[in-house]
Amino acid sequence: MPSNKNIVQPDYWEEAVSQLKKKDRILRKVIPLCEDKVLLSPSPPFLTLVRLILAQQISVKAAATIWNKFINLVGESPNPKLISSMSGELLRNIGVSKRKIDYLKDLADYFNNSSVCPEKWLKMDDESIISELSRIKGVGRWTAEMFLIFNMQRPDIMPLDDFGLLKAISTHYFSGEPVSRFEAREVSVAWRPWRTVATWYLWRSIE
Repeated sequence: MPSNKNIVQPDYWEEAVSQLKKKDRILRKVIPLCEDKVLLSPSPPFLTLVRLILAQQISVKAAATIWNKFINLVGESPNPKLISSMSGELLRNIGVSKRKIDYLKDLADYFNNSSVCPEKWLKMDDESIISELSRIKGVGRWTAEMFLIFNMQRPDIMPLDDFGLLKAISTHYFSGEPVSRFEAREVSVAWRPWRTVATWYLWRSIE
């Protein structure tokens, strides 16, 4: 998942942890087991979206492998113009599918043409940002929600389409039984307005 080596804890984090422990008996047990793990500070918006696209519909391990190959190919801070000018063959050679190459090119075009303005997102609500990001080819709701969590560090994001989160809710709240999106949403009601933080610790709990 998108991150870099610097650690910047969101200013709401401690309050969120305190409230979640009081509200939810499961999180009261889970959070202390994972408190040595932290949400890392975000990469630039373009780089975060590139990494999220590369990570779509593959395992965490496979995503990390492709990401490392990608960074070795393009450098630590690839810009939209570089991605636009790259040949598809170079990207295919490191395991990027043709579909994802199309997505990366479309993403780069959006940034090159100033069709998106990350500075404006700071003043926009979550759903408005999701709607704007979803206009980019290959960026659906899951990708947009991951962006809100890992790049913008919005405090109350509940990614109901995330397999890892559903697995964690199944494990901790339903004794391993399959869990529906509706059931997951019901569980998360108690986490408001800190669903991002609850999601983070539940992810860490199944690593």
